[in-house]
Amino acid sequence: MMTELEKYYNKFNEEKRLGSRHGQVEFTTSMKYIHEYLPEDKSAKILDVGAGTGRYSVALAEEGYDVTAVELVKYNLGILKKKNSSVKAYQGNAMKLSRFPNKEFDLVLVFGPMYHLYSMEDKVKALTEARRVLKDDGVILVAYCMNEYSVLTYGFKQNHILECIENGKIDDNFRVQPKPEDLYDYVRLEDMDAYNKAAGLERIKVISADGPSDYMRPVLNAMDEETFETFIRYHLSVCERPELVGAGSHTVDILKKSII
Repeated sequence: MMTELEKYYNKFNEEKRLGSRHGQVEFTTSMKYIHEYLPEDKSAKILDVGAGTGRYSVALAEEGYDVTAVELVKYNLGILKKKNSSVKAYQGNAMKLSRFPNKEFDLVLVFGPMYHLYSMEDKVKALTEARRVLKDDGVILVAYCMNEYSVLTYGFKQNHILECIENGKIDDNFRVQPKPEDLYDYVRLEDMDAYNKAAGLERIKVISADGPSDYMRPVLNAMDEETFETFIRYHLSVCERPELVGAGSHTVDILKKSII
């Protein structure tokens, strides 16, 4: 039986989102930091967990890296496979990467799963599996959807704030309280800290993948190319600034194994 998540992604155009102006900001920023932790000699083995339609997997494979992709949703996996890249693509779950041996990969991307896992236990399970298949000197990049973005956009901008408070979707501390049927979970930086500690991971740095771009979609869409390129340069120059990290719609947490 098809899950709500599968039904959602059967309709949601992930390719179109990443090709949009705000999606380009997220992609360009994430790729910059992926390359920061990849060797130039293309010797690295990459695992893309929750690969979606393969935007990152295929781009990295085309650069000559050895890329393996795992995707839960068959529809997305089908699109990925139709791209005829060198990516080794499998259907699978972020919380159970049992097809892969310990310490197999130099870099692990977890760019989709944390959006759709609700309990701390499940999130830690996904991080623990990513840690297990990571080489001791490897790096994990994990993407999250941020709490304040949800409150500001769905709550205030789309005028659902009072009903969300009334029905318990947002608590007294303005923390989003989603249920699985809501499809997305939202976090704050202290939540990410707790997941990392429980999974035996240590932060190298945390960045804002898209900054204010998701709030500024009409503005970005109206920009000429030179202005848009300048916006991306601006964003790349400030995306590590601590006062901005939690304010965008997505963060990327860059992690290594804790020394025990």
